[in-house]
Amino acid sequence: MDATEKINVLLVEDDGAATALIEETLSGIGYRVSCAQDGVTGFDMAQAGNYDILIVDRMLPKRDGLTMVQQLRAAGQNAPVLFLSALGEVEDRVAGLQAGGDDYLVKPYAISELTARLEALARRQAGKNETSLTLADLSVDLVARTVMRAGEPIDMQPREFVLLEYLLRNQGQIVTRRMLLENVWNYQFDPQTNVIDVHISRLRAKIDRDFTSPLLHTIRGAGYMMRAEDG
Repeated sequence: MDATEKINVLLVEDDGAATALIEETLSGIGYRVSCAQDGVTGFDMAQAGNYDILIVDRMLPKRDGLTMVQQLRAAGQNAPVLFLSALGEVEDRVAGLQAGGDDYLVKPYAISELTARLEALARRQAGKNETSLTLADLSVDLVARTVMRAGEPIDMQPREFVLLEYLLRNQGQIVTRRMLLENVWNYQFDPQTNVIDVHISRLRAKIDRDFTSPLLHTIRGAGYMMRAEDG
C-alpha cells in the first residue's frame, strides 16, 4: 500500500512472540520497523530516531509505557502513539489517551485490526494539512465544512460530517464499529446502542440514495468502507 511505503515505526514490546509477529506483518506491507524491549531503550530510540508512529506496550520493564510516552510528550515528541495493553477497562483506555496516546488496542487483538488502526494513524498524520477530501464525485471541504456530490450541496449535521470525514480519511480500508465509537464519538466503551447504525443510515441516505453509484459500503461482520464502484 502506497501510504505505508516510507513509514518508520518504532515498536516497544517486551513479548518476543508478539514482536516477531508484528514486525513480520508490518514489514510485509511496507513499513520499516525498529524494535525495543523495554521503556528506557524505547524512550532513547524514540528521541534519537525519526519515527512516524510508535507502537507501545503499556506493561514494559525498566519504564512502563505510560511513563515513557508522557516523558516523550514532555520532551516535544509528537509522533502518533498506538498503545497495546491487556488492561482494557474504560479507565485504562482513558489513562492511555491522557498520557499522550492517540489510539489504544486491547489484547488479545487481531493482527488485522492492529494494521487497520496503524494505517488510520498514518493517514491521519499524512493528512494533517489537508483542506479537502474527495472520492469519485463526492467532495468535502474541511475548512468550510461543506459537502457536495456531483456538484450538488449536501446538508450535514455536525456528527454526520465528522463521521464522513473519518470514513473518507480511511477510504478503501475497513473501518470497524469500535474504531468509529472511539474516533467519531470518543467512546472508550460500547454504549450498547444503535447510534452507529442510525448515523450510517442517515449518512447513506444523504450521500448515496439519490445517486447511481454507492460509495458507503457495509462489510458484513467487519465494519464499513468508503470506496467507489469499479467501472
